[in-house]
Amino acid sequence: MYGKKLISSILVTAILLSFTSYAQANDKSLMMATTTSTDNTGLLDYLIPHFEKETGIALKWTATGTGKALKLGQNCDVDLLLVHAPPAEKAYIKKGYGKDRQEIMYNDFVIIGPGSDPAGIKGKNISEALVAVKNQTAPFMSRGDDSGTNKKEKLLWKNAGIALPDKETWYVQTGQGMLATINMAQEKKGYTMTDRGTYIKYQDIQGGNAPLKVLVEGDSILLNQYSVLTLDPTNCPKAEYDLALEFSNWMASKSAQKLIGDFRLLGQKLFIPNAK
Repeated sequence: MYGKKLISSILVTAILLSFTSYAQANDKSLMMATTTSTDNTGLLDYLIPHFEKETGIALKWTATGTGKALKLGQNCDVDLLLVHAPPAEKAYIKKGYGKDRQEIMYNDFVIIGPGSDPAGIKGKNISEALVAVKNQTAPFMSRGDDSGTNKKEKLLWKNAGIALPDKETWYVQTGQGMLATINMAQEKKGYTMTDRGTYIKYQDIQGGNAPLKVLVEGDSILLNQYSVLTLDPTNCPKAEYDLALEFSNWMASKSAQKLIGDFRLLGQKLFIPNAK
């Protein structure tokens, strides 16, 4: 009888503790809009349980292009942002939509394509490569979704002295996330631009032997910086500003920066921590 009472007491205690933890998590919760690369790569699935355990703040996120993520913040549909389009982010803060911007990590953009490289872009700088793609009318898959990647791609065409392709048959705007766009490029035996983290994830999905190879890399303009943005309470008074700032500070902490640096697939780092 004593044993049954003890077991019953333990079960009740466990249920109460579980309920208390659930209530606490729901008392402190955040909704974040982020870019597809932080989601597709598995980085957030890896990081967020650590954040929730250390802070007691529950965090959910929606993954979309940076342009749409910024709009969600502007409309006060989320509490904070994790995005990768520095010029747009700085303009966003000046307009009074964002308040704090904390740089967290980076990787780089690369141009990938078939190993046969029909446009002959391997080893060229980024401008030369885009000129070659245009001259050879080689299939090029663009996200075309105003994401951080798409914003950078538009800048690269401009820097190469090429009007942004629009109705050209060789230039396809997928309107999809990065992994879906890479898969389409593979199907069409064409080229695309991707962040390196998502490319490594694609390699991993392909068992380490991906049909599309990195052909252009290394130009300084291909740096891909990720930052956390809090929303300006003046524009979004109901957003959880203090909790969002706590997340931003946590992402910049030594423990989180180490977690980011330790995150690997196929032995390769997907993101490089660089919080100041």
